[in-house]
Amino acid sequence: MNKRDYYEVLGVSKDADQNEIKSAFRKLAKKYHPDVSKEPDAQEKFKEAQEAYAVLSDETKRKQYDQYGHAAFDQMNGGAGFDFSDFDFSDIFSEIFGDSFGGAFSRFSNFGNFGGRSGKARPTRGSDRIMRVDLDFLEAVNGCKKNINLDVYEECDECDGKGGKGEKTCPTCHGQGTVTSEQNTLFGTFMTRTTCHTCKGSGYTFDSTCSRCKGTGKVRENKDLEVKIPAGVDTGTRLRLAGKGDSGSNGGPNGDLYLEFRVKEHPLFERDGNDVYLELPITITDAVLGCKKEIPTLYGNVKLSIDSGAQTGDKHRLKGKGIEDVRTGSKGNMYVVINVVIPDKLDKKQKKLFEELSETDLKTSEFKKIEDYLKKNK
Repeated sequence: MNKRDYYEVLGVSKDADQNEIKSAFRKLAKKYHPDVSKEPDAQEKFKEAQEAYAVLSDETKRKQYDQYGHAAFDQMNGGAGFDFSDFDFSDIFSEIFGDSFGGAFSRFSNFGNFGGRSGKARPTRGSDRIMRVDLDFLEAVNGCKKNINLDVYEECDECDGKGGKGEKTCPTCHGQGTVTSEQNTLFGTFMTRTTCHTCKGSGYTFDSTCSRCKGTGKVRENKDLEVKIPAGVDTGTRLRLAGKGDSGSNGGPNGDLYLEFRVKEHPLFERDGNDVYLELPITITDAVLGCKKEIPTLYGNVKLSIDSGAQTGDKHRLKGKGIEDVRTGSKGNMYVVINVVIPDKLDKKQKKLFEELSETDLKTSEFKKIEDYLKKNK
């Protein structure tokens, strides 16, 4: 069955701020937490609300969801959707139910009947990265190759991402990665399982901390990437480079790198979707007598025939001379918009010719309309 929209789940609008999102989740958590709700579908609704809140309360994940919907997380997790089992709900549950009770609810929710992790810390996918790339107009139209320089967090090669040397079984959790404790609450006694504070869920400790990564298991690396940018991208278009983000933890996969493009304006061409517009100035005589003009296009120069009697605003369509669609490969059109330019100054010869021309009758029916109206209303 298709998942419901996360905004619909929480009952908020798509422009809701973080306070509204948090408030909506608080209400649903109070209503549907399985340990307090008697509704038959409380567990499913509570899990649904948890997942929606875990995404929408994180600005990066929210942007990904707004752009790609559920598909953004299906791709990340092999079609399994968004995995929120590592999300820490303890703060918000403490606000709702009190510090000790809220902490118990949060941990029980993650490790109880909701498919959360158990045992040692599970593999975690690395963070995604978003980078803005500036392109010239023609680079975006035709596609190009770009050398991208970025900083990412890679697995430390000195400790193989573990964070230390001299690995040994954690004395607190005995290699399990979690510890179990008994929690007395208003609703009875709960057995809660929490991540081991000594080993942070890994199940092991070290004789010494890695000097290079300072125990984090990751180091910041500067990298150069050559990226092939497809033809037709525009400002705001994003290109996903799978596995080029930060490295994962505990053997988890790397995150992705998203390139977001910003395209510079062109001195002649103006883009509207996949169509291109060119304003073509012509003289009065060109407009009256008609002419042929050589004009630039994205694919070389062409000759354009302009009929006599051309007017400012007339459009000429050049089919297939627009921009290639980045998804379908089909091309838009080019539109040449006529602009009849009136000269600011005339030399003596030009002025004399216009005076001679003014003595002839150039008036059309459009002029007659106003003259007739003035005569009737004198």
